[in-house]
Amino acid sequence: MKGRKWSAEEKMAMVLEGLKGVQSVSEVCREHQISQTQYYQWRDKFLAGAQQGLNGHQGNGEVQQLRQELGRLQRLIGKQAIQIEILKKTEELFGES
Repeated sequence: MKGRKWSAEEKMAMVLEGLKGVQSVSEVCREHQISQTQYYQWRDKFLAGAQQGLNGHQGNGEVQQLRQELGRLQRLIGKQAIQIEILKKTEELFGES
């Protein structure tokens, strides 16, 4: 089926059919009208993603970068909160308004 767009769920279902071994890969491909090359590409991506998940990796590192940025911003907010408190105490001590 040329030009057909398969959803991630459909691709995963086809890969799992082939991995289960109930049908041969060629039978799965024929049934869904995809090439064996396409099947093996999807299978390799599927297995690579599973390996990353089992190893605890966060994909391409985007999650790690976001966590680092979150930590940096939290530290910045903490410093600013302390500065605000210092300014409030200074204002109270000197009676400025």
